[in-house]
Amino acid sequence: MPKEGIHPSYAETNVKCACGNNFKTRSTHKGDIVVEICSACHPFFTGKQKLVDTAGRIERFRRKFAATDAKKAETAAK
Repeated sequence: MPKEGIHPSYAETNVKCACGNNFKTRSTHKGDIVVEICSACHPFFTGKQKLVDTAGRIERFRRKFAATDAKKAETAAK
């Protein structure tokens, strides 16, 4: 067993996710832990991809590469 008095307290704590999911775990952290993403809402675990479009970046990216793809298809057709 571990020596007395040299290890931090390892107690049960609540984890709260931004999606609304709550679960309990054990941690040395004091108080509740608040996370932005958990296994209930992470695309790796859910199999669904969620794209968060910040200031239209995804749309600009798609427009930029749609133009280059159109040029490639046009030159390939000639």
